[in-house]
Amino acid sequence: MSEPTSGQVDLPATPPPAEPTPATPPLAEPTPAEPTPAEPTPAEPTPAEPTPAEPTRPSPVMGDYRMALVAAVNVDLPNQHPTVVLRETESPRRQLSFSIGFQDAVVLSHAMRRIPTPRPLTHELMSQVLQGFDIDVVAVRLVGRQGSIYFAELDLRGRTGRSIHSCRPSDGLTVALFQPVEVPILIDRRLLEEDGDVRPPGPGAPATHR
Repeated sequence: MSEPTSGQVDLPATPPPAEPTPATPPLAEPTPAEPTPAEPTPAEPTPAEPTPAEPTRPSPVMGDYRMALVAAVNVDLPNQHPTVVLRETESPRRQLSFSIGFQDAVVLSHAMRRIPTPRPLTHELMSQVLQGFDIDVVAVRLVGRQGSIYFAELDLRGRTGRSIHSCRPSDGLTVALFQPVEVPILIDRRLLEEDGDVRPPGPGAPATHR
């Protein structure tokens, strides 16, 4: 074995530096999938409420009627109340008479004779209003009797349909006579053929009027 040379020392060989191990990147957390929005369920259509039917109006031609005209407005003394006389237009030309108020008789006489007045009378004004709204008077009907009180009704027709209004016979007759065209005056046949009370046809009797 040889001795080392003076002044030289053998160093152990230095191992080569280890290459750094690349760091493993952290695993990415999975992104939660966004929930797919559910399609809205179409709402079931709400069933439409049935439209309530209009109340049935009484038939305007119920009963058996006879055509008549205003024959006279009389004052028979000593009776203080004028009397209206209605007469059938056809055979046997029977008559129906009833009493009305004095002022009502004056207005009815003006309407019968078409007597002009300085200012419109109440019934004349009403007739003008009806004409202004295109409302026709279809007929005036005497429909019943209770004692000496008679029931009447005014049959009107306008843009919205037909309507029937209870009225006093004197008022109905006066409005009819003030119309520009002739209005039928109808009398329930029972009023000409029976004595005593006569119930108006239809579901109910109108209020009592003279």
